[in-house]
Amino acid sequence: MSRARTFADLATASEEDSLANRNYFYNGDMQIYQKGSVSVASDSIASTTLDRWRMYNYSDGAVTVTQDTNAPSATAFTKSLKIDVTTADSSLGADEQAFIQQRFEGQDLQNFLKGTSSAKKATLQFWVSSPKTGTHIVEWYDTDNSRQISKTYTISSANTWEFKTITFDADTTGTWNNDNAQSLEISWWLCAGTNFTSGTLNTTWGSVTSANRAVGQVNTFDNTSNNFYLTGVQLELGEVATPFKHESYADNLARCQRYYYKLGTTNSSAWTKFGGGMIRTTGDAVALIQNPVEMRTVPSIGTTGTASDYGLFHANTTTASSAVPVLDGQSTQKMTALNCAASSGLTAGRGMVLVAYNNTAIYLDFSAEL
Repeated sequence: MSRARTFADLATASEEDSLANRNYFYNGDMQIYQKGSVSVASDSIASTTLDRWRMYNYSDGAVTVTQDTNAPSATAFTKSLKIDVTTADSSLGADEQAFIQQRFEGQDLQNFLKGTSSAKKATLQFWVSSPKTGTHIVEWYDTDNSRQISKTYTISSANTWEFKTITFDADTTGTWNNDNAQSLEISWWLCAGTNFTSGTLNTTWGSVTSANRAVGQVNTFDNTSNNFYLTGVQLELGEVATPFKHESYADNLARCQRYYYKLGTTNSSAWTKFGGGMIRTTGDAVALIQNPVEMRTVPSIGTTGTASDYGLFHANTTTASSAVPVLDGQSTQKMTALNCAASSGLTAGRGMVLVAYNNTAIYLDFSAEL
């Protein structure tokens, strides 16, 4: 039997609605892993890893970043981001640094009211397992206004999952641009040379002084047995950490595909069909691929294999490509157009499908990362 909604019902519904999209992080539970294992060499600057997570490594060490099943017990988390030190750096140079981070669009941050008298505080929560006890640093870096703030968290027991919450101050200086470009980086430091540790930690918002960014940070890169794990990352407005917002896998994936998706197969026996299109001349065609979601910008394209690993299927036959597909000028955020070439054998005006040729395991990836 239905009943009229009371003011209490409306208040509860309003509270639930206000919490529905409270986490500003993408893939905070580390479930989405489209790229697979990523090896990050020394001085490699940056590599995207698990979806929406970016590894910055300007050190003499090297790491491999993977999705792992090591997760805090008695929680709903089943996956974590693992940073495995494969080459140690036990003696850091002054300018060496490494951190794992996520970047954010300015238009997603407008609720912070940054740069106004009504600017809001925000609370970060996460689960972490570090190989080193002691002081660790989380930093916010405002790339629109060259401002930053750093906070510490302490690891009490090495190689043990610990839950952390940190509240960051509001900033009444410097608004974030209301667009789809990068405005904020949030980074978990992993090691830092004296150029970043020799000052006084900047625990309130201020102009960037390198020496104040990571004061006290331990070196998690000093041994090849070191593994750093992170999961359950959530950022929300206010000074209270509410329960982690678990999304369905489908919703989580769709949000990540705004920045990156991968199309293809690792199965060499599969005949992968990338997208259909039209033959324009005897040696040129265009394939159109509907992006799974509208992407942040027109994506760049990455390919594997060589020209002969791709083919153009038309008129019940397959003609080998003479070049790997490249981005065509007709591409948009919703539809990616690929220019496909063949030495000969095509008929202008016919339909075609871009395929993997010779049973080769290949893939295309599409990136609109910040």
